This record gives sequence, structure tokens and C-alpha cells, in this order.
Amino acid sequence: MIKIENVVKSYGKVKALKGVSLEVQDGECFALLGLNGAGKTTLLNILSTSLNMDSGKVTMNGFDLTTERENVRKIINISPQETAVAKNLTVKENFELIADLYKIVDKEEKIANLIGEYALAEKENTLAKKLSGGQMRRVSVALSQLTEPKILFLDEPTLGLDVKARNILWKSIRKMKNKMTIILTTHYLDEVESLADRVGIISRGEVKVVGTIKEIEEMSNSKSLEEAFLKLTGDEE
Repeated sequence: MIKIENVVKSYGKVKALKGVSLEVQDGECFALLGLNGAGKTTLLNILSTSLNMDSGKVTMNGFDLTTERENVRKIINISPQETAVAKNLTVKENFELIADLYKIVDKEEKIANLIGEYALAEKENTLAKKLSGGQMRRVSVALSQLTEPKILFLDEPTLGLDVKARNILWKSIRKMKNKMTIILTTHYLDEVESLADRVGIISRGEVKVVGTIKEIEEMSNSKSLEEAFLKLTGDEE
């Protein structure tokens, strides 16, 4: 379980997170929904240990993010918004690099399985810099899964992708569900409806509501997630 308690983060005079608190259950896909600049990526960067919070407390699978940072890093992985794929390596070489860094057992079998699952077989010997945006994103998400993390962060994994590329990624994310805990940030409502077990709507650094889509619709007296989202973020430009 991930427990986030009163997390605050500021950049100078701008308070990006204003006391965020929420819980994510084991094995669920939790979607963090919000407009650009709402604080989604800042929160993910804190949870993935690449950014320090100003105050607050986070525990993940019983490990304290502040005092047990190395233990946290062993059980998480992230597919960031800006892909970390090595562009001068081939697709397969990217997988082999990560497998060697993490000393992954049976790496050839695991790499082959992921390359197949993410429809990358025809591109495995292609330099990453020659891939399309959708192919690059699939490589990024697949690489994050290679280490078999207990907790996986996906930061806007389908941003800018066409319908076909998004559907390929959606199928892969559905297969991951229940095998690991997933926090997915997005501003696509249809992505939330397709993938998420529960949703948190964040606006201007504050979590406005957390629940299933049905619960959020009921709490906001709305007929759809879109209507609820517009009501809860109506003060944003």
C-alpha cells in the first residue's frame, strides 16, 4: 500500500503541492487526473525518489520514503513523461542494458516476452532514435516493467499518441493490473475510464476527491466523469 500524508512541495513562491493526502491499495491501478500544471508529475517525481518533498510523509509497502529510500527504490520503477530510452542503442540493447544493470535472472526470456507483448519484435534491432513516438513510448513502459517492480509509476504514458498506439499500451497496462500497484497520471478521461480502479482528481496542487468513477459522480452530483472533472477543476484556466 502507498500512504501519502500531507505532502507539500514548493518551487520558490509557487506551491505545487498543498498538503496532498491519499492512499493507494495493493494491486490497484490508481489514476491521478488533472489539467497540465495541477501537480501530477511533481507528486510522481516525489514518489519515485527523484524529487524531495518539503514536508509530509510517504510510506510504500511499509518503507518510509524519507528514511528508507534505498528500500523504496528496490520495489519501484517509473516510465517518465520524458522517456529515458537510450536513443543510440537498439530496442533490444536498451532492454539488455537495464537487465544487466539490475542483474535480472533469465533476462533473455523476459526481454523476448516483453518485446513480443509490446509489439516491438520487428523493431528490436532498430536504433531507438529511429522509432516513432508510439514505439518509443512502448519501449519506455516495457523497460519499466522489466525489473518486475511491486509499484509502477506511469506518467502520462499515452501523451501525444494516436488511437492505435494508445490501444496497444492500454492492453499492456491491463495485463499488469493486479500483478503490481500502478499509479497512472493522465488528463485523458477515456484512459481513466478504461484502466483505473480508482481515481484521484487533483487541481492546483490539491486532491479534490478520491474514489471509483461512480463514487466521484455521486459525490459531485454529476452524470459523468467529465462533468465531475469540470466541476472540480472549474477554477482553473
